[in-house]
Amino acid sequence: MRDISVLSDNWYTLRKYVLDVKRRDGTWQRQEREAYDRGNGAGVLLYNSRSRTIVLTRQFRLPTFVNGVEDGMMLEVPAGLLDGRDPAEAIRREVEEETGYTIEAPVKVTDCFASPGSVTERLHLFVAEYDPASRPTAGGGLAEEGEDIEVVEMDFDAALAAVGSGEIRDAKTILLIYHARVHGLL
Repeated sequence: MRDISVLSDNWYTLRKYVLDVKRRDGTWQRQEREAYDRGNGAGVLLYNSRSRTIVLTRQFRLPTFVNGVEDGMMLEVPAGLLDGRDPAEAIRREVEEETGYTIEAPVKVTDCFASPGSVTERLHLFVAEYDPASRPTAGGGLAEEGEDIEVVEMDFDAALAAVGSGEIRDAKTILLIYHARVHGLL
């Protein structure tokens, strides 16, 4: 690494990197790149195998709004930043904040980079069975963080159809829904 400079430190941190990269032919090339750093995150597909339902959230997302989604609303799995916590611990807290459900032992599916060309975030993805009786609050997110989250319980087949129709466009959500289908969770 030759140089790192902060270009913006508002919602995310945008840094400019100057580095030498070894090319496949063995030569070195100086490159300048920018990357957003927002920390690592976790997401979870909540499913109920008896009722064949999943729980998603619907909330406003500025990037989707400015990129053509008329109302900016996205259907997604519950997710959030780790903020220095263990991914499983972080996702249990996010599930309770966003949906009101409590979950015991989320099962790790994978970790991945959603947009490695521009964002440093590593997403830790889980599945967890939810029990409709384990919902001490209504969820909805934290108002002090600007969250206004609608909790959406969907039939699994309707969720698959929503992926096909483009109603569900979030990459982590699509990945986890297909994981559930491939592995016969629902």
